[in-house]
Amino acid sequence: MDNAFFMASKLAWVFLSPINLIAILMSFATIALVFNKITFAKWLLLPTMLLSVLLLIYPISDSVMYPLESRFQKPDELPVNIDGIIVLGGGEELKLSLDWHTAEMGNGGDRFFAAALLAKTYPLVPVIFSGGSGLLDSPALVTELSVAKDLLTGMGINESRLIIESSSRNTYENFVFLSSVLPQRSGRYLLITSAFHMPRSVGVARNQGFNVIPYPVDYRSNSTKLRQYDFSLFEHLQVLEPAWKEWIGLTVYYWTGKTSSWFPAMEP
Repeated sequence: MDNAFFMASKLAWVFLSPINLIAILMSFATIALVFNKITFAKWLLLPTMLLSVLLLIYPISDSVMYPLESRFQKPDELPVNIDGIIVLGGGEELKLSLDWHTAEMGNGGDRFFAAALLAKTYPLVPVIFSGGSGLLDSPALVTELSVAKDLLTGMGINESRLIIESSSRNTYENFVFLSSVLPQRSGRYLLITSAFHMPRSVGVARNQGFNVIPYPVDYRSNSTKLRQYDFSLFEHLQVLEPAWKEWIGLTVYYWTGKTSSWFPAMEP
């Protein structure tokens, strides 16, 4: 069942990705013009071009991303005692790491910097990484296991402190597979992941019975007062893609019972 869910999510994103969707609609409109279906082509082109222009001139993508990133905040004061630091995968570039035979970080690389910082604050607790390859055709020569280990040890974390779970392919599997590797199943753990990914991560963690303290990093949106017209389509799409994907993920996880709340929030 989990394999079917993983495959279905990858297939669905081909058509739900904003960038892919714009390209697909433009392609259908072009085909319609070739076959002289002018009215149909207009119905496709007009909304597609309007959306593209809006994305070009103003970061409406921030409006989609900001609610996700502002849902959870770092603790005002770090707890005195914790049982470990959990780092969710997603900050690595697996394909580049394979091609260039070196551990490469991606846009979510802040997760590793935060892990290194917290590892110094809590020198006696384990650093627990969870993440396998999310690729449909996973390269056999490199996995998130080796990339994450190289990055974490390269940032000064002793390898003896690392616990690495490398079988999970998505957020739900992160916590399902973490159950068997945590030092204390009922312990308290700082949870590091990208801010936009934190609501879904906390929702799954709570549903699985984990006691996690959110530590969001890797912010990508601006608040309303800092948004401006800047004519940067590529940068706006870079924010829109993960935000839109996350809202879809929250909805699907709620519908399928992987979280008990559609949009989890901070607890008192």
